[in-house]
Formats: sequence, structure tokens, C-alpha cells
Amino acid sequence: MTASTTPDANLGPTGRPLRTFPDPPELTEHGPARVIAMVNQKGGVGKTTSTINLGAALAELGRRVLMVDFDPQGALSAGFGVNPHELDTTVYTVMMDRKTDVREAIRATEFPNMDLLPANIDLSAAEVQLVNEVAREQVLSSALKKVKDDYDVVLIDCQPSLGLLTVNALTAADGVIIPLICEFFALRAVALLVDSIEKVQDRLNPDLRIDGVLATMFDSRTLHSKEVLARIVDAFGDKVFDTVIKRTVKFPDATVSAEPILTYAPTHTVAIAYRELAKELIERGGSR
Repeated sequence: MTASTTPDANLGPTGRPLRTFPDPPELTEHGPARVIAMVNQKGGVGKTTSTINLGAALAELGRRVLMVDFDPQGALSAGFGVNPHELDTTVYTVMMDRKTDVREAIRATEFPNMDLLPANIDLSAAEVQLVNEVAREQVLSSALKKVKDDYDVVLIDCQPSLGLLTVNALTAADGVIIPLICEFFALRAVALLVDSIEKVQDRLNPDLRIDGVLATMFDSRTLHSKEVLARIVDAFGDKVFDTVIKRTVKFPDATVSAEPILTYAPTHTVAIAYRELAKELIERGGSR
């Protein structure tokens, strides 16, 4: 079943005809997971917010989702109501202590089909410690292999840098989603990010692909947002998701409540957009 174009062919924010994506078929069995890294070295582009809500939307569709917090700030963990500073076993422990099984660090969340591999400030030390490790770029990949059969999707929320931790995430991933805020300065750093992805493809992970570019914090009232989105589409073409995430005051409210916007405000236009994004990702083959 393929996405359908609306009869009057109204254009969406990307300049393409608006499409509705079909509900994907229910899964009769789970695993192995497809691993997706959410990457952008610029902070404040909606990476963590989009990781939480895309994960929640996939979980609503019956997919088992593992959320991996791979940022020492621990924002993804905090987004699920976990206090990162109180954790003894995190993704850092799993990576740096071979005796620690990844399942010991994974925590169930309050939301069905969603588990969390948390992180805290300890992870910042891994950047330095990994330098002397054998196969230093593949440490995360080795850890996740043990649980890939338990999930349908693994979403990695990367830190805003292109250091060794991000290279680990790209090496472990099957696909990359690039969240990109609809502001001019966000465009300037993308070429460096794409260059890093291509180097990982060449040297470490030839099967890695860019699943899509996600435009975030779009404001249809401003010419600036529209122009930036048009430039993103010019640069990335069909890689840009049809689904665009609009700017809303509901995001901070949902964050304070430590829940996805899909449960905090389930009928809000942005919650609906993330559900469409999940269906579009599945339609594109980016998820089971």
C-alpha cells in the first residue's frame, strides 16, 4: 500500500503535494531491530524532542522501540522522568566495562513498547577513554548487537558534536535521520555532517544510509522559515521528509511533564505530525 496524494493536490510545506501515509501492517513477530541515529552537530535543532516523539509514535504502531541516550547531558533520559545523576549503570558502563551486560542498563519506561538505555555526565569521559580502545569506533555496535533481536527499532539520540561518540553511533546505525531547524545558521554546518557520514560509509559502515532530513521548528507565518525549508529541499531533494514539525509552545510543557507530546497532547497538530512521520519512515523502509 502506498501513500496517496490528496485529490486537489494541495502543496505541503516542502512544496510537494500533500500525502497521507497508510497505517502499516501489524507485526506478528519482533526483531531484528533497525538502528537509526538522530544526528546533527548543532545543538537546539530538536534532536532529543524528535527522538522521544518519533519513538513514541513507532511504539503506538506496535513497534518495540529501544531509545538510546548517547548524549552526556542526559536530556533523553530526563525526558522520560529519569534523573541521570542517580544512575549507576548507563550506556557508559556498558561501553567501558565489558563485564556489564547491556540488559542490566536498559530500563522500562511508563510507555508501552518503549525501553530506555540511559546516559549521564559519565559518558563525556568515554570520548577520551575510547581513544586507546581496540576497534574504538565499534564499541556501541558490539553492545547493541546483544539486544537487536528484542526490538524492532533502536533510536540513538546523539550529542551535538562530530566526535568519537557520534562516530560510534554512525558505525552502529543502519540509517541516519538529520533533524534540521528551519533557520539559516542551521544550514551552514550540514555539509560538514554529510562529509562525516560519507567518511563513516567509506571506512567503517558501508551499509549506512541517510533515511531522511527532518525539518523542525517550522513557522509557516515567517518568510524566513519558508525560504530555509525551500533551500533544504533544494539541497537534499527526496531525502527531506514530507512531514514537517512545526514550532509550538507545547514542547516545553511536555518536557516538564516528562512525557512525549503524543500522550501529553494527543490531538495536537504536532502529535499528529509525529504519527505521520512514523508512518512515512516505515513507508520509506526506514523501520519495520
